[in-house]
Amino acid sequence: MRASRWWLLLLLALVVLVSSCAMRRVEAAVGIEPPQKLQWHYYRNSCRDAERYVRTQVEFYWKLDKSLAPKLIRMLYADCFVTGCDASILLDGPYSEKTAPQSAGFLGFPMVVIDKIKQILEERCPGVVSCADILNFAARDAAHLAGGPSYPVLAGRRDGMSSSAASVDLPLGAALWGSALAYFESRGLDVLDLTTLLGGHSLGKTNCSVIADRLYNFNKTGKPDPSMDSSFLAQMRVQCPPNSKNQVYLDPDSGSSYSFSKSFYSRVLNHRAVLGIDQQIAANNDSSQIAQQYDGSFEDFRKRFALSMSRMGNIKVLTGNQGEIRKNCRVVNRK
Repeated sequence: MRASRWWLLLLLALVVLVSSCAMRRVEAAVGIEPPQKLQWHYYRNSCRDAERYVRTQVEFYWKLDKSLAPKLIRMLYADCFVTGCDASILLDGPYSEKTAPQSAGFLGFPMVVIDKIKQILEERCPGVVSCADILNFAARDAAHLAGGPSYPVLAGRRDGMSSSAASVDLPLGAALWGSALAYFESRGLDVLDLTTLLGGHSLGKTNCSVIADRLYNFNKTGKPDPSMDSSFLAQMRVQCPPNSKNQVYLDPDSGSSYSFSKSFYSRVLNHRAVLGIDQQIAANNDSSQIAQQYDGSFEDFRKRFALSMSRMGNIKVLTGNQGEIRKNCRVVNRK
């Protein structure tokens, strides 16, 4: 079956499954076709077991440290939203994307995993599987191990040949909803994608410094964020006293298990979100209705998360003769 036809069938099936009154009010760009040069089972002939090799390594390392799931998802986001899904986030260098402030705290362990996967694939299929595809496969497999859905990843991406910290413009946790949505829309995504992908905050941690303003000096008022539930505010202040270097789970209900949970959207709707950008979901009509839908049906969230991850993985991909297939994901090939 042609990839474009298969993709359309998947979109139609997912749209039917997640349709609701709340969803229908959101004009999601679910009819957009993927880049024509990306294909399902792209490595069928050139490296038949590529995805199996990736999956095996991801599972091995995930069992050692379940924080791998949120870190790989974050790494894919950091890669795709900056210059497109070209694995530029993986390149080393004194001024590479890795050195940007937004890249701190999640690159170490996932890089070890990506390096190992690349080493194995180069031994079995030298010069065939791109680092960009490896990252997409690995994020999908890690999300699935954490209780998210598995989904087909169209492949055929090629790797970028440059990486610059100056190009990193990722919104921070304190971003306003309007600017975050505009950022997503500039990449061809929409409010449904934004609200859904923020559900990845079911997993992982953040530094207390990221939320200190919400707890003590919101908008420089000297007061806490008024949108935060008072009892939850008290809990967070215990965990994050002034000038604390502690970390807290993004979803205190499921954080320690590093697994997806419907509790994330319940917490948002009850004003108990950790990050300000997450709490703003409840303050906007379309996103609030989406959150209510996901709170009522965790399976709807899982299905839509698969679609939004796929759409994110198609941002500004390099194909054909563009870029290269790196032999080492950390450095460009020598000419």
